[in-house]
Amino acid sequence: MWAVRVSEHGGPEVLSWMEVPDPEPGPGEILVKVEAAGVNFIDTYQRSGLYEVKLPFTLGSEGAGEVMAVGPGVTDFAVGDRAAWCQGGSGTYAELCVVPTDKAVRVPANLSTDLAAASLLQGATAHYLVHDTFQLGPGHRCLVHAAAGGAGRLLVQMAKIVGAEVIATAGGPDKVEMARTAGADHVIDYNATNFVTAVEGLVGPKAVDVVYDGVGRTTFDQGLTLLRPRGMMVAFGNASGPPEPVPLLRLSQLGSLYVTRPTLGHYTSTPVELRARAKAVFDLVADSRLEVVIGMRMPMSQASEAHRRLEARQTTGKVLLTPG
Repeated sequence: MWAVRVSEHGGPEVLSWMEVPDPEPGPGEILVKVEAAGVNFIDTYQRSGLYEVKLPFTLGSEGAGEVMAVGPGVTDFAVGDRAAWCQGGSGTYAELCVVPTDKAVRVPANLSTDLAAASLLQGATAHYLVHDTFQLGPGHRCLVHAAAGGAGRLLVQMAKIVGAEVIATAGGPDKVEMARTAGADHVIDYNATNFVTAVEGLVGPKAVDVVYDGVGRTTFDQGLTLLRPRGMMVAFGNASGPPEPVPLLRLSQLGSLYVTRPTLGHYTSTPVELRARAKAVFDLVADSRLEVVIGMRMPMSQASEAHRRLEARQTTGKVLLTPG
């Protein structure tokens, strides 16, 4: 098969489209023909070496496709089923991928394979951020950065579904409109104005219950100043690089703030939790209550270009790779 391989850490140029041996499923595993692979910032972190993965490896953690073979002892999937996953596979930027069944979910009949691949990782992330990391509800006010991106736009929608007030940031008129159509109550163009000043102009100082920050270095410290006393900073990504360390005393001085750095694996740590969260996301997508925008499709052989555009903040919605 053909796959995107990483043999050394670095920029997008280190990605190689090359022929490798076909994988085979072992006990408790399925072999899937990948029809669509999701591109996520975690892929760029692994490629660059920010998140350590043993070299060499096939990149990609999210995908969906048809089950081609099952390993010994597998009873919950059969050849011909459609499966999706967002962690634990052998690398989704490939024509074939081996996935442990405890990391896989069935794609329901009323959902396309593309939408399953585009919604699982970022949809499950938005779900746990809204329902578990900080339990949003009516009367809460949140700030969502990069709200035109795949995760950000889903997060805006999830927050509105549970009744929260949403302030969103995005860069440029087109991305501002993407965030607005997701349902955000207020949208700030951070290319045109300082987002701290803009937020305080809308709701006053220290009036945000929770900040959802997937951007990192360029937004994290300023976001802390917007939180109410005992508010929460949820730093779930590093699109602009990891934030600088924060002295604990600063959290006290700003109002006894909470800071957390969650990751999806800890919120889908069992097959029961993973499948319940996936079902919640897939049901919302199938019922059109959660709109998943596939902003770009590219062949896997052009994965380097997909990474360049993602890291340059030149994408909106979800980026998918297809075999070829």
